[in-house]
Amino acid sequence: MPDTQKYTGEQIVVLEGLEPVRKRPAMYIGSTDIRGLHHCLTEIIDNSIDEALAGFAKNIWIIIHKDNSATVADDGRGIPIDIMPKYKKPALEVIMTTLHSGGKFEGTAYKVSGGLHGVGAACVNALSSLYRVEIRRDKKVYSMEFSKGVVKNKLQIIPHSQIESLIKLLPDNTTGTTTTFYPDPEIFKETTEFDTKTIIKSLKDRAYLTSKIYFHFFDERNDTEHHYYFEGGILSLLSETNKGKIVLHPPIYIHNSADEIDVEVAIQYNDTFQENTPSFVNIINTHEGGTHLSGFKSALTKSIKDYAERKEMIKNKDDVISGDDVREGLTAIISLKMGSKDLQFEGQTKGKLGNSEVQPIVSKIVREGLDIYFEEHPDIAKTIVGKALLTIQIRKAAKAAKDAIMRKGAFDSLGLPGKLADCQSKHPEECEIYIVEGDSAGGSAKQGRDRKFQAILPLWGKALNTEGMRLDKVVGSDKLKDLIIALGMGIGDTFDLTKLRYHRIILMSDADVDGAHIAVLLMTFMFRHLPGLIENGYVYIAMPPLYRIKQGKKIEYVYTDEEKEEVLKKLNGEKVEIQRYKGLGEMNPTQLWETTMNPETRLLKKVSIIDAERADEIFRILMSEDVPPRKKFIVTHAHLATLDI
Repeated sequence: MPDTQKYTGEQIVVLEGLEPVRKRPAMYIGSTDIRGLHHCLTEIIDNSIDEALAGFAKNIWIIIHKDNSATVADDGRGIPIDIMPKYKKPALEVIMTTLHSGGKFEGTAYKVSGGLHGVGAACVNALSSLYRVEIRRDKKVYSMEFSKGVVKNKLQIIPHSQIESLIKLLPDNTTGTTTTFYPDPEIFKETTEFDTKTIIKSLKDRAYLTSKIYFHFFDERNDTEHHYYFEGGILSLLSETNKGKIVLHPPIYIHNSADEIDVEVAIQYNDTFQENTPSFVNIINTHEGGTHLSGFKSALTKSIKDYAERKEMIKNKDDVISGDDVREGLTAIISLKMGSKDLQFEGQTKGKLGNSEVQPIVSKIVREGLDIYFEEHPDIAKTIVGKALLTIQIRKAAKAAKDAIMRKGAFDSLGLPGKLADCQSKHPEECEIYIVEGDSAGGSAKQGRDRKFQAILPLWGKALNTEGMRLDKVVGSDKLKDLIIALGMGIGDTFDLTKLRYHRIILMSDADVDGAHIAVLLMTFMFRHLPGLIENGYVYIAMPPLYRIKQGKKIEYVYTDEEKEEVLKKLNGEKVEIQRYKGLGEMNPTQLWETTMNPETRLLKKVSIIDAERADEIFRILMSEDVPPRKKFIVTHAHLATLDI
């Protein structure tokens, strides 16, 4: 193990103060909802990963305590605690209370690091009601506590009896850092409760990308533990991502480096129509892509297109292979490792890589790797080109179907469907559209709505199940055609999210199994064929009440059986009338407005995607024609179902 004295306060650089974090937390962690909460945990975990990438740590422990505080520990060198002469404070205090301070700016403490900005630990400290750090180095254990970014207990050596229980499990001579923080409810007003599934997904991704490092996750809230260790790297992640899909060929693996940038790519096509290309830089998931992803995509398109032309595989001269054509059914993992000194992320949440020099490097490495692979494996190259050519035919068929069905201008507001009762406002940010089950409920909704900003589109019966369906079949459905026209964005190659006519799309169906099925069918269609609609927060589910409880002149609407029982306990004396709503059609326009459509009183569930890969898997399991995985899912989760018989 390298000498811990080489990592000292001399390597810490300070750029600015900490004050802005609590005033504008979203600027630093992206948001103050559950995503921002988990981003805080990720920042601390990634600091330990940086120690591992530098060769100083082998184990990382993550604990979620019963009070929803979180602990992250590693067996690295331990954050420096020596006094920095310039600031006359311990290095640990400077790191934890100052923005842009850390050992990652000069490129000496960490050559490869995801924590470029150095604000991670300081931000989490600022946004925690209590933040405690324990450092194990120099055969001593040091402790320091903070609250909302301010020192609460100064740096001190602590006796063994007061050491965190986690550290007691480690040998006395083990060095490293342990951080425990309590998310501040003043900042995270929505929730301070960590989600186990989100943590596991994040840890598994990191375990795949940092092979030979052990991750130990303990959740004290339900007394569970998970341990992750992978040697296969991104090939293991590729296999996990394509799990349950029919793959068309063995994985293609490309690994090379140039100008101190290490590039790893794993590619495998499957029989679906969806593209899945997660990208990473120094273990950080760049969920918004960036120059490394654009470099990969351009190389993939050119390589496949050139091979097809070189081997004279394109029979129709009018067929031109595009980037969209080569990415249908593509799963690819792109992992980059580069020096942290010159790393440029866009935003503190590190969602997008901005280094312009990366794109040509990745493009060249991927292009050369694919060209060689295709020449050595002509059968696989033929399969991949064949899928792209099939995509062209499907796209042409879809265009022909749209032209035949819709005619010119049908996607414009000039050709809105007859069933649509549109709103008066023409400003999308003000407008909302209710997709209503059945003509009866649609009639009540039309009468009860606020015409200024609420549009109503009744859909009779169930929509098509579009999971795995070709686009030309989708646009042939009358129900979906009406919905596509009403939303105004087009579909397929005409899709344009900026033309969306309503910024709240509300699915309103009966509160029963059939109603839930209708909502899922519509969400499947939106998830698969209208990209960005759910991700940008435009889709909602209406929550009609289950019961109308009347006592004298007093009327209450309740939404669950538990809520009904609570209300009944409070009501005494006069006779109580209980009406169970079996469907939206049982409500008159006034009741529907009061319970389900009035912005002042209604309940809406916002549909969001925290884990796109898991969402993709669930939609495939529940909605595809492949029965065994769905049967297994139903059997496994049957005990969670609440049946209203």
